[in-house]
Amino acid sequence: MQGVAVAWQVYALTGSPLDLGLVGLAQFLPALVLWPITGLVADRLDRRSVIAGCHALLAICAGLLWWLAQMKQPSLGAIYAVLVIVGAARAFGGPAGHALSPNLVPRAELPNAIAWSSTIFHLSLASGPALGGLVYGASSASTVFVVHLLLEIVSGLLLLSLRARSRGEAQGESSAGAVIAGLRYVLHHKIVLGAISLDLFAVLLGGAVALLPIFARDILHAGPSGLGFLRSAPALGAAGMAIWLAARPLVRRTGIVMFSSVFVFGCATVAFALSTNFALSMAALGVAGAADMVSVYVRHSLVQLETPDAMRGRVAAVNLLFIGASNELGEFESGITAAWLGTVRAAVLGGVGTCMVVGIWALLFPELRRVDRLDPSTRNRE
Repeated sequence: MQGVAVAWQVYALTGSPLDLGLVGLAQFLPALVLWPITGLVADRLDRRSVIAGCHALLAICAGLLWWLAQMKQPSLGAIYAVLVIVGAARAFGGPAGHALSPNLVPRAELPNAIAWSSTIFHLSLASGPALGGLVYGASSASTVFVVHLLLEIVSGLLLLSLRARSRGEAQGESSAGAVIAGLRYVLHHKIVLGAISLDLFAVLLGGAVALLPIFARDILHAGPSGLGFLRSAPALGAAGMAIWLAARPLVRRTGIVMFSSVFVFGCATVAFALSTNFALSMAALGVAGAADMVSVYVRHSLVQLETPDAMRGRVAAVNLLFIGASNELGEFESGITAAWLGTVRAAVLGGVGTCMVVGIWALLFPELRRVDRLDPSTRNRE
């Protein structure tokens, strides 16, 4: 909800694609700067407390955005400053959340748990932007920020109610070694490196989320409520695919399936970019979300199952740095490209680039392409 409100607010203030791109950059920079310590915090401190503290900080940020929205002419610099704090909170909360998940279910059930967790997550991503657009259209950005603040408080309380072993085992390592251990682990495990770098470059090029306010207002003429539905469409597609994967988990040839899904994501991005019909645009975004969900399912399962628990926080920090680069930095890239080439051309070029990345990565990482089963303890690489 907050993402829709901030994006529409910034575009309404400036009308600049580049300023929309800076929304993503402001949230990515903290992850880039802080990643060496965010994973270490997740492996040394109680992960529940870390995540709850991050939600408390996000609640404060929602309050600050509400305060700025009361002004007749909000300061763009102040909005970006708050988004930097949002990025810092997510930078610490992400690794702790990813590292905590495998402590909640038996190892054999982890892929299925990831599918169900992703279902709930993407249903939230689907309903949140749609509700955000409707509330913004019916009331104002201020109301959206108040709702966000209240939900962050509820989230923190629910997290503290969890009862699970949630601390890593990095206490015995030297400080310098502990900080770089996650990066070293990723670089030396080609399957993990290939999976997260494929996502990085594919979504970095193919993500059109930052441009959705432009498509909604200037191309599809759908208004803020239409923007909310467009933001929800990928999540709806992802939620549907996650339910399918929970009912029918991937068993064989998971590497090939991952590469194929990323290729479909790129093609769907091109279809969205060329569409001038709202229903067709929604459908293309839904297909893109479903394809991305398959990639997320495989990548997340591989990273979690290939990584020992004592390392999960730091490996998750590296993984989330790559994800943040693909999402938030991808928004910045989209904003710059749209400012140079135009919105439609930028989105088409990004989708084509994603398809090209699939071919290149299939050649660079044959180990990933040949992965058969997700769990390395039962895997048969052909």
